[in-house]
Amino acid sequence: MSTKDNVEYRFTPTQDWFSVNVDSWRLLFPLVESKSPRVLEVGSWEGRSAVFLLTELCTNSGDITCIDHFDLMSTEAGRERYTNITHNLSITGKPFRVIDEFSIPGLMRLLEEETTSPDAGYDWIYVDGSHEADDTFLDGELCWRLARKGAIIIFDDYHWDTEPEESIHHPKRGIDSFMTLHSGEFEVLSSPTQYQMILRKTSSMRIGFLVKDKAHQNIGEAFGYGMNIAIATDPAYAMAAAVAIHSVIAHTKSRLTIYVLDLGLGDNDRDKLRRSMPRRADATMVFIPLDYASERKEKATWAKIDMIDVLPVERVLYLDADVLVRADIWGLWSTDLRGKPIGAAIDVGFPEGHSGTVRKPYFNAGVLLLDLAAVRRTLQALQGAAREYTTSRFRDQDLLNAYFEANWAEVSLKWNAQGIATYAELPTEARQNIDMGLLKNPYIVHFTGPVNPTLEVVLNPYVQPYTAKPWGYAGAPGHPHGEEWWNVVEQTAWKGWRASEEYRMLCASEKERAIRAAVDKFEQTVEQRLEV
Repeated sequence: MSTKDNVEYRFTPTQDWFSVNVDSWRLLFPLVESKSPRVLEVGSWEGRSAVFLLTELCTNSGDITCIDHFDLMSTEAGRERYTNITHNLSITGKPFRVIDEFSIPGLMRLLEEETTSPDAGYDWIYVDGSHEADDTFLDGELCWRLARKGAIIIFDDYHWDTEPEESIHHPKRGIDSFMTLHSGEFEVLSSPTQYQMILRKTSSMRIGFLVKDKAHQNIGEAFGYGMNIAIATDPAYAMAAAVAIHSVIAHTKSRLTIYVLDLGLGDNDRDKLRRSMPRRADATMVFIPLDYASERKEKATWAKIDMIDVLPVERVLYLDADVLVRADIWGLWSTDLRGKPIGAAIDVGFPEGHSGTVRKPYFNAGVLLLDLAAVRRTLQALQGAAREYTTSRFRDQDLLNAYFEANWAEVSLKWNAQGIATYAELPTEARQNIDMGLLKNPYIVHFTGPVNPTLEVVLNPYVQPYTAKPWGYAGAPGHPHGEEWWNVVEQTAWKGWRASEEYRMLCASEKERAIRAAVDKFEQTVEQRLEV
């Protein structure tokens, strides 16, 4: 090793088990994204690898934490190693910390400290402690919880030749068990014959516990507490649901469980929805078939009511399939409902309700944060009330507004931006108290309106551009996020759909259907007038 200011490093020449790794480690440095890497070592001896990392990885800034028991300072050899490592690390001039404990209590101390750290986690972790399989597994698991997404994790002695590799006294068995547990959450960077096992973490950091009596604990993002998302879809809306699912996963860091309320999907639909998910081990999908009361024929319309007693969770964020998520939804998920059973955004089209169901204010049911435990307390009454709204203008939305009148928490329009570039632009007395600026750069875009609008909607001079969804025959002209929606389609299993002949023919057919329906209505109206 080199010296600094003529101060010599104190390394025992016969105990250099590290230098053989220098060249392979240098090749990994470009993969470290942080400009100020945080490094963690389990098993540091006299600090050869630690000095190397401080001087060559942390070139501008960064720090290292070393854990080694140093015989708990009970032997002369242990005390000497401690003296040497602190001396050697001091020469680098870089920040360092030495924890003189066995790895398990040392790592638990770090985990507890990191629960309140504003910059939690490490970018490079080197595990070179015990050779016992179970110890190595525990070291790996605790280090994993301290590893940031993208962190380089190196296990030493993967092909140690002192014990049989299948022995419980060999680290390989513990490392393999660790890798089995976290399959899908990392990529392997080392070759099969390389002495060390080198991984790069692809999942988000999750410490996984809280500490009593400590303030400023980030319960959500830092610890990966999961969020439950429910999306209802039938075959006709499967592509739209894929966009909603892909976009929510792509923008959200925390653990996600997507509950797809299955309204008659086929095997191919379900397979394509699965393939449309960004590849993340901390995002999973569960399909839940829904049964329906005989008096409610519109399955998709009533799915958000029917899901209440079948979802296996007590809190859920419901999203209509026709949404595009553009931000991390933790901000919505963590909303304090202040004891209310439901959270929702005001309805831009009818802020005070509509004729026949005037409610002030009136919310849109396309994005709902539900305390299911609270809703279920009166679920039977809610289901009974649904019978009165089977012919109401907005069916389930009218029901929910009537049932939860004055008992819901309002969330920002940014989480359910409706009518953008169309009816939201029309000033009305009911909208004068709404901050329409919230529709600029929204977190969740809700493409309200029909998929395939009628001819009357397209030609209506009072609402232009007309309201429609991007994938219908008429598109969503003027919508600032229409192309963004199509760009997400290209990241799903429906890639290429927009340019396909099948889509072109479907649009032509739906356009012809709209024209034919308008002509029929025109002729019927003329005939009725003539009869009079």
